[in-house]
Amino acid sequence: MHVSTRKRHWLTISAFTALAALVSMPAGAAPGHPQARPHAFTAVTAQDRDGGGDDDGGGEADEIAEGADQFAEARTSPGTIAPGAFAAAWDQLNNLPSTGGKWQHLTGLPYNSDDPRYRDIDSNSSGGAGLVTGRAAALAADDGGYVYEGSAGGGVWRSKTGGGHWTPISDALPTQATGALALDGGGRLWLGTGEATTNADAYLGSGVYVLAHPRNGTFTARDRVGGSELDSTTIHTLRFGGSTVWASTSKGVWSHSTKDLRGPWKLEFAPNPDFLPGGSQAADPDAPYKNIANDVAIDPRNPANVMLAVGWRSGDDYNGFYRKVHGTWTRVTSLGALPTDAGTVGNVTFARSADGSRYYAINQSPTALNTDPDSNLDGIYVSKNGDPFGSWTKTADTEALAAAGSALDEPGFMPGVQAWYNEFLQVDPTDPDHVYAGLEEVFETGDAGADWSAVGPYWNFGFDCWSIDPAKQTGDCHQTVHADQHAVAVGSYHGKPYVYVGDDGGVYKRPLNGSKDAAGHGTDWVSTNDGTIDTLQYYSVGIGRDPAGHGLAVNGGLQDNGQSILRAGDKVMGSNFGGDGGDTLTDPANGCNIAQEYVYLAVNVTQNCAVNDGAWVDDPTKTTSYDVAPPDNETAEARFTAPLTADTRDADTWIAGGRHVWVQTHGYAIRSGDEWTNAFDLGEGHTATAVAAQGGKVYAAWCGPCNNEGFTRGIAVGNADGTGWHQATLPVDGTVPNRYLSGFAIDPANSNHVYLAVNGFSRHWTEGPGAGIGHVFESSDGGTTWRDISANLPDVPTDALLALPGGGLALATDLGVVYRAPHRTGWSRVGNLPAVAVLQLKSGPDGRIYAATHGRGLYSIALR
Repeated sequence: MHVSTRKRHWLTISAFTALAALVSMPAGAAPGHPQARPHAFTAVTAQDRDGGGDDDGGGEADEIAEGADQFAEARTSPGTIAPGAFAAAWDQLNNLPSTGGKWQHLTGLPYNSDDPRYRDIDSNSSGGAGLVTGRAAALAADDGGYVYEGSAGGGVWRSKTGGGHWTPISDALPTQATGALALDGGGRLWLGTGEATTNADAYLGSGVYVLAHPRNGTFTARDRVGGSELDSTTIHTLRFGGSTVWASTSKGVWSHSTKDLRGPWKLEFAPNPDFLPGGSQAADPDAPYKNIANDVAIDPRNPANVMLAVGWRSGDDYNGFYRKVHGTWTRVTSLGALPTDAGTVGNVTFARSADGSRYYAINQSPTALNTDPDSNLDGIYVSKNGDPFGSWTKTADTEALAAAGSALDEPGFMPGVQAWYNEFLQVDPTDPDHVYAGLEEVFETGDAGADWSAVGPYWNFGFDCWSIDPAKQTGDCHQTVHADQHAVAVGSYHGKPYVYVGDDGGVYKRPLNGSKDAAGHGTDWVSTNDGTIDTLQYYSVGIGRDPAGHGLAVNGGLQDNGQSILRAGDKVMGSNFGGDGGDTLTDPANGCNIAQEYVYLAVNVTQNCAVNDGAWVDDPTKTTSYDVAPPDNETAEARFTAPLTADTRDADTWIAGGRHVWVQTHGYAIRSGDEWTNAFDLGEGHTATAVAAQGGKVYAAWCGPCNNEGFTRGIAVGNADGTGWHQATLPVDGTVPNRYLSGFAIDPANSNHVYLAVNGFSRHWTEGPGAGIGHVFESSDGGTTWRDISANLPDVPTDALLALPGGGLALATDLGVVYRAPHRTGWSRVGNLPAVAVLQLKSGPDGRIYAATHGRGLYSIALR
């Protein structure tokens, strides 16, 4: 049997980090931003399962855009955020006292996405990606075997062995978000911070840094180039021409001398300067989209002859190509086949051959993004004289790439469907006609684009070579790469050249002139994600005693890497659910009882860790995980990552939040979405952001509208049996700010004693009505009245709360974890993590606190 489509398409919503300013693109405010179509989630029947599971309708790009909206809303609504907010929060965090103790890193070992133990219907195991880690946003490599990886939310890492045996080299920086890496002619490593993929979880950065001796040094704050001009930006590319470096950023194009690293960056071009910080329209909701620069092309014969590619991927009047004419940047109106109109020029990536004879470009179309459900790729182009101003000819489009061995051959899911998010280009340094292009897949041409091969297909499902047999791993198919390509580099190890690609699963490599099978798929890809690099981006964590032996089973939901599971005694983590892993529930007494959430409350449950040898393909009764999604999943009335919890006194009672508050009382024995009951309707246009329950009492926070235009929020309180529900009256005096309500924690001894976490920044940084102050609030009367207990807490977005026996309170923030001891009012920093966001905290049956970080894996600590 062959799987032609899987339920859990690898979905990319993306990388976090921690400093220097806020979410790069609150997409809901974007001009021309496409509205996400309702999530198409089709229930799988036993008869359907022999076809490989249900299809999600091919709405990957829509889901990513929706995830981007919702992630940003939590941190920006009800307004926009002024620059410098994260920098101030980082300073405040570092000035807190410390609790002592040391975090134990749990996930610093290989994570096998093809683990043969977990071949159940909801897993992507056997897809062919092999060992994975978190999203790689940037790469650089030299000819001495050194490779540098810039992760989306986990900092910069170095390998001395041509990939693998990685060590972090940027942990001292106040941000771990990477946008660009580049080696200059003198061997220095340039780092542009702030991930620039405009996706759901990309953060801004703190500027550009240069490491003079990257083979043995580490980045420090003293390595920053220039002043604070590029603080609170994302940096897409760094390009060199003569003695100048050019940075394409979310605030225009900037330049700096590569010889004298002092002095400020020069703003070369911002198409709408009034929308920059300090400008007359800086507070406009559309300001983050008005000066986006994607890349810079420099004439190899004349470094002063420069072409800029600027524009917002969803479209704006300023989108296009620009050159300097008589000292003024002027729109280019003719480039041959490469379009120049604002509606067709979107996200653009350039690559130049080493000998200067060729320039290549990928162009994404805003018009297609808004109108074409199959793809928004305009095309791949070449300028065969090496002049960035052409004339350009088209070498590929969606149809040509789909016919090149692509795994994306379904309507709504064709090559380039995420071109606004996935783009890279790399020319072979020794052959100007040999090019690698990255979209969702990796493509290669050896004749300047006349013919292409999908050397790194999206996955192996659907190919004749595929088999689910655990003994054959993925059948007769070869290793492929993880989906969704972002970065590329060429380097040599022991004299042999390799191409390195970075995607949502980490870093893969193959010989630069590698081998292919008859379908054009590469036969020699190798994962370098050997477990020494952990940039996994967790949304959640679950802990339970391992039923098969002594110790614990630890799992968690991940950005685009499904659900990881680490059994007691494991040397390799496995993946028992695919796609994006949202919230998770795990039975403390039996760590193989797991409920895992995909997007929009698509909840699945297993009672054996989803261990399966793939027998369900031939016998649907052999499945060991079950679709139990509440009805709001079907109607798309839940947030992208929706809240799911269990009653702290009754593990069989679960609460899920969409438009409605859903309750089911069968615990992990639930087998159908029909078993949920509607306890309360939060109201039309309202959707839950947090839920908590104890002893039958339920708290549900909601927003709606959730963006910064008319933002409202509220709290509903009632009972799991559907009685006693009412909307709490939040005080109009601003005691509880008009910001996103992100989490509850209930006093284990008193269900009327509850704590509330509020996301975003205070009114000092948030330019929006009612932003208020404070991040943690307390109620002793079941949510009727509240008081601010933030005290010395840094002004930083807060993501989750955990109430501990005895009165302690732990808080997860976008910069780490803080703790308030029993009978104290002040907060302390918990241990020392890099500047990484922590999205969830759980107590384990061993008494330790477990943290899900979005960029550096899972950790635990014993609070003193």
